[in-house]
Formats: sequence, structure tokens, C-alpha cells
Amino acid sequence: MRQVDRVIGERLTTEVPLVREVAQYIISAGGKRLRPALLLLMSGAIGSQHPMRHTLAAVVEFIHTATLLHDDVVDESTLRRGRETANERFGNAASVLVGDFLYSRAFQMMVDVSNMRVMQVLSDATNVIAEGEVLQLVNMHDASIDESAYLRVIRSKTAKLFEASARLAPILAGSDERTETLCAQYGQALGTAFQVIDDVLDYEGSPMELGKNLGDDLREGKVTLPIICALRTGSDSQKALIRQAIEQGDVSHLDTIRDIILETGALEAARTSAHAEATRAMEAAGQLPVNAYSEALLQLAAGLLERRS
Repeated sequence: MRQVDRVIGERLTTEVPLVREVAQYIISAGGKRLRPALLLLMSGAIGSQHPMRHTLAAVVEFIHTATLLHDDVVDESTLRRGRETANERFGNAASVLVGDFLYSRAFQMMVDVSNMRVMQVLSDATNVIAEGEVLQLVNMHDASIDESAYLRVIRSKTAKLFEASARLAPILAGSDERTETLCAQYGQALGTAFQVIDDVLDYEGSPMELGKNLGDDLREGKVTLPIICALRTGSDSQKALIRQAIEQGDVSHLDTIRDIILETGALEAARTSAHAEATRAMEAAGQLPVNAYSEALLQLAAGLLERRS
């Protein structure tokens, strides 16, 4: 990961000071670096030490960072990772344009790898992510969204880059189709579980632990799995209050809605869904060669269920 950070630092070069300032601001915020770590762990699990793995790990982090810059503008977010979002600090225009810079820099770096399958997987992934973003926008403030529609969004918007990150390792290594499929299955399941837990924490965590404002999803009119589960089992009056909050983006009753989500067992139901996805990831990892890296992949999936920030 230190090598990945070195590549990131080297490839953030630009003669435009504002681009450098905004890009370094959001990259330096840290974050979990899960996607590049996943690519490296998967490479180790299948016995590959391809010299371009650090470059591609930096590529997926650039793509992820670009989506964050654009997301925060669309969502009008003000806090991420415990500090001001880039759009709050530098303005929407700078955030969108620097996001574009990071996308295009990522594709420049992909060309360096000289592998058309790599280009195909990452270009397809970025396109699916964009579709997921638009789909989520269309679904805003729609209280009728069900679990299948919710999963379609997060598997496009979040899990797709996890899947691509995991798939890149066997592509670089020239592995067989079965290995590539197992790696991709692990990544998709892990990414899905990650997002479900993230949506649970929007109602269960604390702003200090999460580094973001609680209730942001509700304010933005996002229908996430805890809300869907509460709408399934709540009383008529509870459902009416939740629908009003979703449709109007009204967080004035946030504490009451959080209580409803707890009382109806919605968080437990959502965590059960995340557990099923994590189990699916572990089943895929369990079919990879047994070594320290595949063991780490198993631990990563299991530990995700204990995530609190």
C-alpha cells in the first residue's frame, strides 16, 4: 500500500495549482483504500506479483475518488471523513472538474498497462457506476423503492468497482476463467455488503465515528435498506412518517425515525442481508489457493460485519 501511495503521489502531477490542491485535499483525507487493497490481496491470493498491480491499484483509487467528488456535489454533502467536503471548501465547479481530471488521469494510467482486457473491465465499470448514479438520482424521494431496486443501485454504484478491482488481479496474472469468476464474485459480494453496512451506519453510528452527518441519506431522499425494512414491518403511522420524510427530505423527525428503525428490527434485518453477502464473498475466497492473502480476504469479509465507521 505504501507503493500504491507512492504511485498516487507521482501521478497527481499537474501544472494547474487548483487541480493539485483539490486532488491532494481529497486523496490526503485517507479513507480505507479498500479497493486498491483488494486488488493487491487478490493478487497475492492467486500467487501473482505482476509489476503493474500497484499502478492499477492507484487507478481504481483515482476512479473512486472522482466518484466521491461528483457524489458530494450531487448530494450537496458538507462532511466526509470528518472534515469539509471538497465542494464545501473549494466550490462545486472545482470539485466536478477535478473529478474529471482524476477520471482522465486514471485512463491515461490504464493505457500504460497495455492490456485491452484491463481497459475493457475498467471502462465498463466506470460506465456502470455512472448509470448507477443516475439511477439513484431517479429514485430520490421515491418511497415505493423495494429491495431489488435498491440492490440494483448499489451493485452498480458501489459494488461494481469492488468487483473490477478484484477481477483485475487474475486478468494481469493471465489466470483461467474460473479464477477470474471467483475473484469477481468475491469483489461484488464484498462491495454489496460494504454498502449495506454503510447505509445501516447512517442510522446507527455517530458523526465522530463515521466522519459524516447522520441522517444524510434521509435528507437527500435516498431510500436505503434500513428504510425499506422499516416500511415493510412498521405500523401505518410509522410508515406515513417515514414516507413523508423521504418524499420531502424532511429530517426534523430524524430521532423518531431512528427509533422506528430500531423498534421494527430494520437494522437487524439489513445486517442479516449484509451477512448473506459477506458469506457469499467468503465462499468465493474459500475456493482460492490457501495462503496468507486468501486468509486475509476471509477475515476482511468477516470483519466487515463488525464495522462501526
